[in-house]
This record gives sequence, structure tokens and C-alpha cells, in this order.
Amino acid sequence: MARAREVIVVGGGHAGVEAAAAAARMGARVSLVTFSMANIGEMSCNPSIGGLGKGHIVREIDALDGIMARAADAAGTQFRVLNSSKGAAVQGPRVQADRTLYKGAVREILEGLENLEIIEDEVVGFDGLKFKLASGSTIEARAAVITTGTFLNGLMHVGEDRSSGGRIGEKSSAGITESLKRAGFSMLRLKTGTPPRLDGSTINYENLEAQESDAEPEAMSFLTGPIGQKTLATRITHTNARTHEIILKNMARAPMYNGQIQSVGPRYCPSIEDKVVRFSHHPSHHVFLEPEGYATNVVYPNGISTSLPRNVQDEFVRSIAGLENARIVRYGYAIEYDAIDARELGPALGSRRAPGIFFAGQINGTSGYEEAAGQGILAGINAALFARGREPIVLDRARAFIGVMADDITTLGVDEPYRMFTSRSEYRLSVRADNADQRLTPLGIELGAVGEERARAFALKMEKLAKRDMSDLAVRRQLEIEKKYEGYLGREARQIEEYRRDQGLKLPRDIDWAKIGGLTLEARAKLEKARPDTVASAARIPGITPAALSALMKFIKK
Repeated sequence: MARAREVIVVGGGHAGVEAAAAAARMGARVSLVTFSMANIGEMSCNPSIGGLGKGHIVREIDALDGIMARAADAAGTQFRVLNSSKGAAVQGPRVQADRTLYKGAVREILEGLENLEIIEDEVVGFDGLKFKLASGSTIEARAAVITTGTFLNGLMHVGEDRSSGGRIGEKSSAGITESLKRAGFSMLRLKTGTPPRLDGSTINYENLEAQESDAEPEAMSFLTGPIGQKTLATRITHTNARTHEIILKNMARAPMYNGQIQSVGPRYCPSIEDKVVRFSHHPSHHVFLEPEGYATNVVYPNGISTSLPRNVQDEFVRSIAGLENARIVRYGYAIEYDAIDARELGPALGSRRAPGIFFAGQINGTSGYEEAAGQGILAGINAALFARGREPIVLDRARAFIGVMADDITTLGVDEPYRMFTSRSEYRLSVRADNADQRLTPLGIELGAVGEERARAFALKMEKLAKRDMSDLAVRRQLEIEKKYEGYLGREARQIEEYRRDQGLKLPRDIDWAKIGGLTLEARAKLEKARPDTVASAARIPGITPAALSALMKFIKK
């Protein structure tokens, strides 16, 4: 059986959810194909949303009427603004969430979208915009968003044991990789991992430091009112010399160190094995014991991601203060998976070689729920625009952290899973978490991606800002920030103007780099590999000198 849709979204993870919801809100008829309806909205790693850099992305998703922030607030068990003692540019909202409540909130929002159908099936291959399902049926679409997460040829490792799967309890997918290779895509092999899960009733919390929610909890979504639910404390413990001794003694059985895993993991979210080896001068490492929800005893020990054998995990976990009698309810593991080289994509996340196909999430070489969801909402909006014959939107680096991420991965590519930090944005004083709605909601309204409720709330906020209504805490805080950094914001505004002037200097997609005089062979090779769309993007390629940029400027003026 064949059916036609305007947009098909492949994968029900965070990227797929945001992509499908965005396209449906814009009026497109959308099919979301996922292995399991029950696992839509699954937080497969840590039970939290946001953080440094990541919180900016979540606020931007929310400003475009996405799902993640609202679901996090509905399920939140702890609300904190990280770096609250530092400047506004580097502060990041973070919400710990009840896994079950989060999934429920995501499903509830999805079920309220009229144009969205969810299909429990597997895409086993595609040819152009015709997608074949395992059930034998076919979906033809005008546009597609591929968001396969860690499921493409996923291979999980626990010590010497290996098993096929996209995550614990779910199978991997192979057919899409073959379709991508046939279409000419360059493929990468990446790796990520997760810590063991602990039975909280077997943990001794007596002498462990407690980390509570902020005294005045700040919601993640611009639509959420005051936070009223009970919050849960995180407890903090540390590894020690005995922990490190156990890990080092068993390094020959660690897949990352014995040659069993060949792919590259995230530098900024290392396994405990990596920490012990790379940071041997540190006598201990923090372990944050994060509760996974109100109605469960399961605890997520953030900081000890591992793929060591099960018996070694038991031993090193019990060497940690407070965990002497801890019972592991699910062992940590590493997972290898296929991804594409994101330099195959344009800054709108659409394929250069297969028009109408967009990509989002870990298939693009990124790491994390927030990075995936941010790409998802951008790709979903652009898929809906493509399906209607409209030009895609590009979020530039001065408008959104999502734009920084899209530009980074499509211009520079990745050699490890990409993670967002505030330091990646050169305009972070202007592109803050608190003003994400002012930066993006008007665009969302213009595109038809923002619903009436959010449009009304945004209009009310802008009215209060205009009146300098200090009775609204959010408005007052924003006015204080803008007053405090007035001079710096003015200087950054001039830098942004200069950046956008260069961003407007477009490079032809079919450019012959060999015909540009003044380029060294090295510069030519780098430009040929990255194929930047603008002079501003070319300027961020490592090794592209001022002389090379001058040659590009002369070429454009001709």
C-alpha cells in the first residue's frame, strides 16, 4: 500500500518529535514513523533538560512554539539556573525531570496536533522521497526529515559483550545507512555512552551533600506560570583513589581502550575510564545522584558513564562514598552508530545532493537531547516550507544558538559528537536565554509555526517591556540586564552588523575553486571540502587566512 504525505519524519526521538510537531503546526500533513509509540519522548540518558548552552537552545525551541520546554516544566523535579553568579550571557536554565511525566507531556502535546499521524513501523530504505516500511507499505512525501539518533547500525558494548541495538531494549536499523550510501552520502562512525542506573533504596545519603532546586524556580518555557510542584534534591558524591585503582586495573577489558571500539566519543562528556586516564592528576571526580522521578527509586549517577564489564561496574560503584551497598538495576554501556558528514547539508539542514531531504540530531554528528531537538525544529520548519514550494529559513549565528550549531556542523563538520556551549557563540551577550522569544517568536509567527496562545503571550510581554512594567519579574530582570550591559550590547550590535554584511556575500554552490586566483592549494582544498555558502562561513574554516578571504571578496565583486 502506498500513501502520500507532505512531510515524513523518520524517528521518534527528540529531533523527530520537534520536526514532526513544527511541520504539523504549519499545516503540513505529517507522518511520524517510529519503532515504538510507547518510547516517544524517551529520555534515554540523563533525566534533565537544558544546562550551559543547551538551555539557550531549549528556550529557542520554545520561542518557536516547540515542545521540549513545556514538557520539561510539566515534569520538572528540580529547577536551577547554572552559572547564576556569573553574567547573563553564560547563564543556563536546567530542569531535572521525571522520565515518565516527561514522556506523557510530550505525547499529550503531539496528540493535540490535527495534521500529525504517528505510525509504529520501521523505515527500511528510501529512494528519493519514497520511503519503504518494514510492514511492506510505502510513503511518498514532498519532503522528509531523517532523525535516526543512535539507531543506524547501533552496536552496544558492555565489557566484552556486544549486542545490536539503538539503545537498551530496542533494535538497531540498517537499511537507511545503505540507502544513504547509495545516494552518495559520506558516513561517519561515532560513539556515546551512559552510566549504570542505581536502586536509590540501597544508597546511603546520610553524609552526602544535597543540591536543591533554586529558591525561586525559573520555568524553562515562556508560557509556564509559577512553578508549584514539589522538587527533589540531587546528592553529590565523588570517586576516589580506590575507584580509580579498580578502573585502571581493568582497563584491558574496557572497550574504549582494548581496540574493541574504534569510533570517536564526545570529548566534553567523557566516560569514567577517560576521566581516570586523561585527568590522572585529579584525585576524584564528582558524581551527581539524580533521581529519575517521583514514583521510582531509580537514580542516575551523572559522571560515571562506562562500558566496563558488569562485575567491574559493581566493584567500582561500591567503592564510592554512599554507594557501598548500591545495587545496579541497569548496567552502563557504550554505543557505536552511523552518522552522515553534516558538510553534505546546507545551513537549513537540507541535503545538497537530495533536495527535500533534511537531517536532524545525532545522525548529523551531534550529542544531546537539546542539540537534537534544536535541529529538529529547524529541519521540520524547513521541510514544511519545502513541501509548499517556499524558500527555507536560515538562522544565522547572531540570531540563535541553533544557528551557531547548524553553521558549525555544516561548515566545519565534526570529528567527535558535537555539544553546545555558550563559548561557541561569539554574540552570546545579545543571544541570551532570557530574550529567545524576542529573537525568534516574531519569525515563528511570520512562518505560521507559532500558535495563538504563544502569540498572545509574546504580545503581552512586549507591551510590558515597552511600558517598563517592573511588576513582572521576567520583564524586570531583562530590563536590568539590558541596562547593565548597555555599552557592551551597543558594541556587539555593530559587530553583528558587520557579520551580517559578510553573511550577505553569497558564494555560488557550483563554484569552481580552482578559478579563484590567490588561493593556496591548502586553502582551495579546505574550501572544496567544506563548500561554505557565504564569506562569513568561509572565514570560520580553520586555516582560511585573511589573504584567502581577500581573494574570495575579489571573486564575488567580479
